[in-house]
Amino acid sequence: MGVPTGYVPLRRAYALLALSAVALTACVGSEAAPGTQTTSTPPPAISPRPSPLIDPDEIIEVLGPDQIPAIDEPKFRPATEARFLTPQEPVVALAIAGDARAYPAQILIWHEIVNDTVGGVPVAVTYCPLCNTAVVFERPVIDGEPLDFGTSGSLYLSNLVMYDRQTNSLWPQATGQAAVGRLTGTSLEIVPAQLVSFGDFQDAYPDGKVLSRQTGTSRDYGLNPYEGYDDPDSRASFFLDEPDPRLPIKARVLGVLVADQAFAVPYKELTAHAVGGWSVLEDRVAGEPVVVFWKSGTVSALDQLEIAASTDVGAMAAFSPRADGRNLTFRATESGIVDDQTGSTWGIFGIAVDGPLAGERLPMLISIESFWFDWAAFYPRTRIAGEDA
Repeated sequence: MGVPTGYVPLRRAYALLALSAVALTACVGSEAAPGTQTTSTPPPAISPRPSPLIDPDEIIEVLGPDQIPAIDEPKFRPATEARFLTPQEPVVALAIAGDARAYPAQILIWHEIVNDTVGGVPVAVTYCPLCNTAVVFERPVIDGEPLDFGTSGSLYLSNLVMYDRQTNSLWPQATGQAAVGRLTGTSLEIVPAQLVSFGDFQDAYPDGKVLSRQTGTSRDYGLNPYEGYDDPDSRASFFLDEPDPRLPIKARVLGVLVADQAFAVPYKELTAHAVGGWSVLEDRVAGEPVVVFWKSGTVSALDQLEIAASTDVGAMAAFSPRADGRNLTFRATESGIVDDQTGSTWGIFGIAVDGPLAGERLPMLISIESFWFDWAAFYPRTRIAGEDA
């Protein structure tokens, strides 16, 4: 079998990420030293290990555990002081109980996981560069302590496989469900978050905080070790099966989850009809109304060597179109997205910034930016915007 196009560059990229290995911190059992007296007390019963949800042979080991080091003690600075970021650079924006934080892609691309506590909630902020998926999970409490996650160094369907340090269970990021190990079948709760420009984060959360480059490791923050990966002719080198042919393999989509249904909105579906850098799409998923906003001004993290110089791909987010006790409909204008019912103007965070509903917020839906091959691999029954329901 020939080596897939792009394999060597991506393997090299992973090698760059592993410049310095971090010792695996998962707990291991200990044996009694030779000559130590033991009692005749029978050992405790051991629960049988649950059957894996996926074929372990399909998990591809690329690096050792923690060779891409997660950030366990994140440090932050006020957004007004984050001069290492340009306004157009992508960040994962997260706000819980008034605590707003931005996690720059230029840092996440080298670490992939940040274990943090935001608004009193333990979370794992995760980013898989090969799939361009940024997902935030609530870290569940197991045996009295919140789980801590690390990078296993393995991939499943090209997707980041996390492990928790308490039980060594394996968790594909795309599903947030333990697939191998003691916690098999346990699902993490996804916390709504958005991949947006740093400038948009600053505008929406002027008192917000930004993850600092003081991570405890030395990396070329601001540079992209996956240079050119956005190229549509560059295949996902660790993807094992033929991708869903309905869209190009590297098409950017926003995957939306409502109830038990998956919906994919191609970026091109909105950019083709943009007005003044804004676009909107309305649909129904699982019988519920859904509105998707797109705004220009956010660059890709996976294009040029210098992230700040990369192509503007914009940012997208999905919401329930309900505010002020009623369903709204929307249209794109030169000044933003406007609802037809009140004429209020809305921003990319689903917050009304002007008009009668100023300050109102649309409920954010669970949505994940992704390359098409990844979203379709994990949600093969997904409907694409424009297809019949």
